[in-house]
Amino acid sequence: MKLLGSPARSTFYYWKQTRDVALPQDTLERLSYILGIYKALQILLPRPDAADAWIRKPNTAALFGGRSALDRMLSGQVADLFLVRQYLDAQRGG
Repeated sequence: MKLLGSPARSTFYYWKQTRDVALPQDTLERLSYILGIYKALQILLPRPDAADAWIRKPNTAALFGGRSALDRMLSGQVADLFLVRQYLDAQRGG
């Protein structure tokens, strides 16, 4: 839920249960970054266990400062989702 901008629990479950829900622009942007991160990981690390491990593993790249990508993404800021996606896109040459 935090990756989606910390909506109220009732709002989150409403989104899950409603087929044609209009999501806020901020949530759509976050979803776009999350799906882009997922796609980049599938390209870079096609084994699911490797992708799952990378996102949770401490990272020495300057962007992460020894923290994991997931820690960075869970800061709550949409900019952090953008930065992780940008990093992965650069790693795959995109």
